[in-house]
Amino acid sequence: MTNDTGAVKPAKADKHYLLSSLLDAKVLLREKKIGSLSDMMIIETTKLPEVKNLLVSRPFGAPPLLIPWEQVTTIVPGTVVIDIDEIKKFEMPPPDDAILLRDHILDKKVLDTEDAEVEVVYDIRLVERNEKLYVTEVDTSRYARLRRLGLGSLAGILYPQGDRDSDGAISWTYVQPLPSHISSFKGDVKLKVLKETLADIHPVDLADILEELDHDQRVMIFSSLSNEHASDTLEEIEPIVQRDIIASLSKEKVVQLINDMTPGQAADILSVLPHAEAHVILTAVNPDNAKKINAILEKQEEKVIHYTTQKILKFSPETTVEYVQNDYPRHARDKDVIMYVYVTSEQDTLLGVIDLKELLKADDKALLKDIMVENVISLSTESTLKEASQNFARYDFRAIPVTDEQNRLVGVIPFRDVMNLTHHFLE
Repeated sequence: MTNDTGAVKPAKADKHYLLSSLLDAKVLLREKKIGSLSDMMIIETTKLPEVKNLLVSRPFGAPPLLIPWEQVTTIVPGTVVIDIDEIKKFEMPPPDDAILLRDHILDKKVLDTEDAEVEVVYDIRLVERNEKLYVTEVDTSRYARLRRLGLGSLAGILYPQGDRDSDGAISWTYVQPLPSHISSFKGDVKLKVLKETLADIHPVDLADILEELDHDQRVMIFSSLSNEHASDTLEEIEPIVQRDIIASLSKEKVVQLINDMTPGQAADILSVLPHAEAHVILTAVNPDNAKKINAILEKQEEKVIHYTTQKILKFSPETTVEYVQNDYPRHARDKDVIMYVYVTSEQDTLLGVIDLKELLKADDKALLKDIMVENVISLSTESTLKEASQNFARYDFRAIPVTDEQNRLVGVIPFRDVMNLTHHFLE
């Protein structure tokens, strides 16, 4: 967002944490220790689970504090600094339906979709993004296990990559929503789908899943796919989501995906991007592929006006159904489009359209204006072949009228003249 002066507020870099490094940290208020961080309370949203409160235990039997995340000013391993005006206002236990990371998730078994035990949650990964704290993954790695056993030094020697080792990390996007009133002694973590089975999901089905997720979730899942699977899946995703995913990938990754596609698939993907971005990617693609893709893209940008026909059935709104039906063979002779009747004014303004099947079922004495569909889907003289093909695919029409700025009918583009063009075959 921009402020009134037009200056752009720079985005803060993400901060990553391990739950194990934060638990039992001292909690400070105005440089004085008031307790220890005993747990974190989350809520599950359409995005990643969000940490809403910190549970602070206090010495000498004092009641616990439930501190909203917004009151936290600093959080680092070993220390949490908060800013509240009065401690007593925050003296309360977590609600009965609260989901606590340490109490309810840590050390739980991870079950697959058939309730078979997979691993145990030894740690939980979090990310601070845009001033909010989210759960991103449960960590079942051997590195995390050694840390939990107090063998951090040994873990550092055996696994020098430390918490960057993602072999045992399972994205929260695979975790099913947790039940309310979950017991601290029951309730294992169950997965929606195992990472290992992701490759078995058909690209069409996977595209549906990705379209339902938020940005962070879909990028994490998409990034875990093989290039071939990712390419096939990307082709099935809605254009707006395609743009979202491509914008989150490195140029090198996009080039790899494009090189794994047919020229036809690649052209469809690149056509959703701004021209400058598509050009940058094309310069890095295999030269032979780039030449074919570019030819297809240029074809898609051709104007439909060059493909229209005026050999159509066109009548005034006062024409009777009987007149069109009785002499239909003569009316249709030498016409390119005969499955629709177009109703226009004396100035050629498009008023409506009638499907031939509806015409044949209509009363002989009815006027065309009484049976026509007035809300006509049409293309403009500036529309491209790409837009035409998308409309044909969306509405299953056999022809689409083309109108000018005054809604005058300038021609009709038949299905076959767009959908049978070379660029619709996957070379």
